[in-house]
Amino acid sequence: MKTEQFVVVHDEPMKTGECPVWHAVESALYWVDIPGFMVHRLHPASGKYSSWKMPTEPSAIAVDVDNNLVVATRAGFVYLNTSSGELEDIAPAPYDTRIMRFNDGRVDPAGRFWVGTLYEPRDQAKAEMHVLEAGTLREAWRGGMTNSNGLAWTPDGKTMFHADTTTHRVDVYDYDVASGTPSNKRNLVTFEIDKTSGTYGGRPDGAAMDSEGNYWVAMYEGGRILKLSPTGELLQQIDLPLRCPTAVAFGGPDLRTLYVTSASEGRSKEELAQYPHSGKVLAFPVDVAGLAQPEYRG
Repeated sequence: MKTEQFVVVHDEPMKTGECPVWHAVESALYWVDIPGFMVHRLHPASGKYSSWKMPTEPSAIAVDVDNNLVVATRAGFVYLNTSSGELEDIAPAPYDTRIMRFNDGRVDPAGRFWVGTLYEPRDQAKAEMHVLEAGTLREAWRGGMTNSNGLAWTPDGKTMFHADTTTHRVDVYDYDVASGTPSNKRNLVTFEIDKTSGTYGGRPDGAAMDSEGNYWVAMYEGGRILKLSPTGELLQQIDLPLRCPTAVAFGGPDLRTLYVTSASEGRSKEELAQYPHSGKVLAFPVDVAGLAQPEYRG
């Protein structure tokens, strides 16, 4: 892709921008800066920008059926009133907040808000997966991952995608939409782990599904977005003018704009000088429409 096709839609660098979500009713893009404790909103057509400070780290966002904003934070799930800035508690975090926090999350086709966790010591696979369903939080599974990311569902809702960034794996599950139950876990792709190898290309972070059932995943430290087929075949690689993309979302009136969040925190001075767009939010046109994100049904 030609460099000039990338547009910087938000020029202030995030520490760790994450979980972009397109709000169709508002024609606006929402995202978070996790260590910055901020929720951000941009109306691309007008350039109007707003932000809200959160008491603990926000990590994932969903829009509900009444166009309210649901935010997963370290302390639990809350409603954010974007008019008043007021917060309303939904469900407290079900884990030890000293060593764990919520991370990436997406809404499934039936309106459940799935959010995995990050086990911050990163020395064991102790992360968890939780589901907010009609205002009640339940545990889907525990362990087997350290840094949960990359949730997405195919257009028919029958397959769930999930990444564990620490192990560089993307797995898929058969998915029962009626019960919200994943089964038959199998590996879709595992990326190179050895950073000294000539084939290291980053690790899978946030992702989104297009309307044809292809999986678009941000490769943190790889400076690229990968488009994978439902069977894991590499269909397209998009090289970015930054090294640490964190997540992607389809947006715009026709869902043919791909928005990319990124990170700047913890990166070397040399890297930031080489990649001055680090931490910014980018956008570029794509040939296939994205899959519209379902609304959370609280």
